[in-house]
Amino acid sequence: MSDAPVLGLPDWVYSDPDFYQRELEKILLPSWQVVCHETDLPRAGDYQRLDFAGRPIIVVRGEDRRLRAFYNVCRHRAARLLDGDDSGRGHCDRLRIICPYHGWTYDLEGGLRGIPDRGDYAGLELSRWGLKSPEIEIWQGFVFVRCRPGGPSVSRIMEPFEEIIAAYRIPEMTALGRITLRPRAVNWKTVVENYADGLHVPVAHPGLAALCGDSYRLEAGENVMHISAEVADRGVGSWSCRAYVRNLPDVDCLPSGLRRRWNYFLLWPNLAFDLYPDQIDFMQMLPLGPDRTLIREIPYGHADDRREMRIARYLNWRINRVVNAEDRDLIERVQDGMASGVFGQGPLSRKETCLRLMAERLQRTLPEARLPRPPAGRNP
Repeated sequence: MSDAPVLGLPDWVYSDPDFYQRELEKILLPSWQVVCHETDLPRAGDYQRLDFAGRPIIVVRGEDRRLRAFYNVCRHRAARLLDGDDSGRGHCDRLRIICPYHGWTYDLEGGLRGIPDRGDYAGLELSRWGLKSPEIEIWQGFVFVRCRPGGPSVSRIMEPFEEIIAAYRIPEMTALGRITLRPRAVNWKTVVENYADGLHVPVAHPGLAALCGDSYRLEAGENVMHISAEVADRGVGSWSCRAYVRNLPDVDCLPSGLRRRWNYFLLWPNLAFDLYPDQIDFMQMLPLGPDRTLIREIPYGHADDRREMRIARYLNWRINRVVNAEDRDLIERVQDGMASGVFGQGPLSRKETCLRLMAERLQRTLPEARLPRPPAGRNP
C-alpha cells in the first residue's frame, strides 16, 4: 500500500483577502527585505525609498557616512516625506528631510530639528519626535530592513553559503543599470514558487534547459534555498545561450568551480539573489494585494571593460528576458487556475523539494493553510 501523496497548498490561499492580511502580519512584515546596495548611495543625503507591505521605508546616507533606515512618515500629520525618482532614489536638498505638508524638518540621523511656529505646540520636545526606524542590517554590501524584529540575522541565514558568496566580492560591486519594476497580476507565492520550481525548466524553458543540461543542484534549508547549475555550450539551444558560454571570460576573483556556474539563493519568504560569473542581481517579490505582485530587481557587477564581458552581460540579459517572458505566461496560467474554484490541491513530486518545504513553513506559521477551504470562523 503506497503512502498518500504530499499535497501543495490549497487554491484559496492564493487569492483570499483575509489570508493575505494574515501573511503580511505573520510572514512578510517579520522578514528581511533588501532596499539597495551601499554603493547606490555614495553621497550624504542620498536616499532609497522602498514601500513594502504597507510600510513606507527610506534608507539615507548621513553626513557621518552611515546608512540609516527610517519610516517615510512625518511625525506631525503622517505625510509622506520623500519621493525620489520612479525607482525611489533621490537626494535630500540642504542635507535635511523636509516635510512637504507643514515643513517639519529632520536631519539625516532622523532627529527633528525644526518646526514652523514652534511656540504654538505647547510642551513639545523635539528630541521625542524624531523619525521612527525599522531594523537595519548590511550584508555583503546590501542594505536590509525588517519591520518587526525577531528571528535570525541575514548574515546568520546566509552563513552556510558564506564561502561561495564571499568569492564574488559583492561589496565592491556597483549597479549595472536601474531598478526594474515588473507588475504581475498574481499572488506573491505564485512568483516565489515558480522561481523555486526546477521541475518546469526542461518543459517550459527550452533555452535555459539547453544551457544548463542536467547539472541542476539543490540545497534546501529552513530559511534559504540554494539552486545552482553549470552552463555550457552543449551544441543545442538558442544562439544567445551558446554565444554567452563562448564569450564569457574568466573572472579572476572566482575559483574555477564558479566561473561557469549560475547560483540562485532564495531567502524566505520573497527574496532571491542570482549570482552569475559576469554579474549578480536581486529579485524581490513585493506583495501589493492577494492577486498583485511587483517584481523589483537590479543587476550589479565589477568594473570590467573587456569586450567579452560586455558581450556576456548583454547575452545574459537576452537569455533572462526570454525566461522572464516564459515565466510570466506560466504564473498567470497558475494564478487563473488557483482562482477558478475547481482546482483544490495538487500532489507534489519528491523532486519538488523547495515547494514542499515552503508549504510546510507557511502551514506551520498559518495552520489554516492546511484546510482545503477557508475557515468559517477566522481567528484574529
